[in-house]
Parts: sequence; structure tokens; C-alpha cells
Amino acid sequence: MQLLPFRATFPKLEKIQVPEQFFGTVKQEYHKYFEEGFFNEIAEPSMFIYQITKDGRSFTGVISGVHMEDCLNDRVLKHEETLADKEEKQLQLLLRRKAAVKPVLLAHQPVPVIKNWLEAYKRAELPLMKFTLRGGKEHHSIWCVSAPAQIEELQELFREKVPITYIADGHHRTSTALRLFDQTTDGTEDYDSLFAAFFPIHDIQIQDFNRVVNSLNGHSPAQFMARLSQTFEVEPIDQPAKPRRKFELTMCLRGEWYRLQWKERILLEYASEAVVLDAMLLNHKVMSKLLGIEDVRNDRRVKYIEGPRGIAGVMKEVEKGSDSVAFCLYPVQMEEVIKVADIGQVLPPKSTWFEPRMKNGLLVKRIGKRVGVSAK
Repeated sequence: MQLLPFRATFPKLEKIQVPEQFFGTVKQEYHKYFEEGFFNEIAEPSMFIYQITKDGRSFTGVISGVHMEDCLNDRVLKHEETLADKEEKQLQLLLRRKAAVKPVLLAHQPVPVIKNWLEAYKRAELPLMKFTLRGGKEHHSIWCVSAPAQIEELQELFREKVPITYIADGHHRTSTALRLFDQTTDGTEDYDSLFAAFFPIHDIQIQDFNRVVNSLNGHSPAQFMARLSQTFEVEPIDQPAKPRRKFELTMCLRGEWYRLQWKERILLEYASEAVVLDAMLLNHKVMSKLLGIEDVRNDRRVKYIEGPRGIAGVMKEVEKGSDSVAFCLYPVQMEEVIKVADIGQVLPPKSTWFEPRMKNGLLVKRIGKRVGVSAK
């Protein structure tokens, strides 16, 4: 990978009274916060080491620019399709802010020599900033790498040791950056690099992504259960639970919970597929055929509940409607994401929830106004 240093801005933590509120609003309000003096600027192009510690685990990565040539030459691989309207909104917001406030999360195969380099740097240097969130349960630290010799060392390591990366989070940000790069006509460097955070695969967790559907498509609960039993082995369970393994789901209907396992004949239908996911089967066999939902990404009857919200988040959403049904899915594995990306396919919408999730505005790559760049 071709890593490129950039001139960053970062928040003046001493001016921020409620960090969660600040990081929650900076996506829309960055320009206002910058003008009001809430950000420091780093004069020299730099790269950054970023460490998150939470729930007893520590994650360490590198935040940098990555040359757009790597995106164009299939060295940054995707596993998700983008939506034109969401991409347009992202583009308009980026141009209005004149800044990228959150890096794309890129996963790469572990490289021991890079890990050792980062750990040695953290031991030798003081962090640029440190702070905690979630009542002290989540610790963030950032180190600045600005010495030219050290930047060159890190660039050389990534150039030699990291030939391919996978987009874990930020497909729309990536497609928007590519669009800007393609439309830039004045030869400047603002759009030559993608704002990215590189983490080794073993430092990235994938959590479940669950579904609540606010409709039984005209079926009574009894009819729905009868149709469902043609596809699943259905077992009532005494209390709310998430699936224990792949090809097992749990479901909540009218306050009752069930464990669902795909019938063998259903799995045999997909035996020739390179990767078979529960979300794929659910979309084909239940969402489309049973509930009449053809576009699972845009149908307003479908709500997606990310894994960190837990069973409580699922139950809160399903209790909003008497005809609502919830499906909990087992997390997709990183090996499956990589396999899908390697063969040029995409996952079903809302299949994965990646951790760690970086905060908007933690580090910012500013972008100047450029002649010849169109938002159309």
C-alpha cells in the first residue's frame, strides 16, 4: 500500500465539556467548530498511530492517507455495494465541510514487523492526545509520526508487507473519494489520497446485525409460523437469546422467542455457492418469499439493529408494533468477508457491524475548495 502523510486537525479536548456530544455532532458541524477554535492544526504532513482500549481488549492501527491508485488497482477491496443517493449526500456533506472527519476502516493481514514498529514507537513517544469515553470504559490514544525518516520507514513497511486491504467500514466514503479524485482537474493533491485507518484483521471484530420487520405481510401469527416451519426447524425457547452458531437464528414474535435452524434441503440448494450466509438465506427465503420485501436496504418496514445494542435493542424495536417480528443472526466471520471480497462479490446489505468504530472528528483531513470538482 502507498501510504501518504497529511496535514491533520484534531480537537482541543480542554475546550470540550461533553465529548460524546461533540463527537456526535462534529460530522455536521465541523466547519462551525473549526471556525470557533475547537481544533488544533498540525503544520507538517504526518501519519498517526491510534490505539483504542475497551472491554478488556486493545486495538492498534495506523491513520494515514492511501494513494488513490491503490483503490483503482484493486488493492483496496470492497464487500458491499453503495447507494447512489447515500453517496450523493456524502459528497455534498464533504464539499460543504471541506474536510473528511472520519477515516475509512481498512483491514489487512497481520504483519509482525509493523506491529513491533508501532509498539516501539508508542513506548518511546508521548501521545498527541488521550481521552476516555463511555464513563471511563473506552480509552483512546493517538501518537503523531511526523519525522521524515520515521514516515519513510512506515511507508516502506506498508509498501512491502501490505499488498491488499479490505474495506471494513466506509464503502460510501471510499466511493465518494474516488469520485472526487476522478473529477479533480487542477492537478492538486487534496483528492489524491483516501483518508484511512489500517488495522490488522485480528484487531477487528465483527458483531451481529439483526433485523426487525414491522409487517407479517398479511399473515396471521399462526399462518406465519406454519409457513416458517417449511423452511426452518423451529424450537420454542424460554428466554431471549442470540444464535449460538452459523445457520442458526433466533426469532421474537408476539413476545415469544424461538430458535430456528435451516432445514437441510435449504442448505443443499446453496451448496455450490462460494460463501453461504444466514443473511443471504433470510433475504431469499423469508424477507422476499414470505414477507414480500424485495429491497431489504430501502424498504421502510425493515429496521436494522447493530449487535452492540444487544437483545434489549432488538426487543425495544420489536415491541413497537403488534405485527413486528425480529430475527437475530450469528456474526459473519472475517474469513467470509475476505473470501467474498477476493472473488469480487458483495455481502447482503447490513451483514456486518465492525469494531473498533472511530469517532467523527478525532482526526480530520481538511480539503480545500477545488476548481473543476462537481457535486453532480
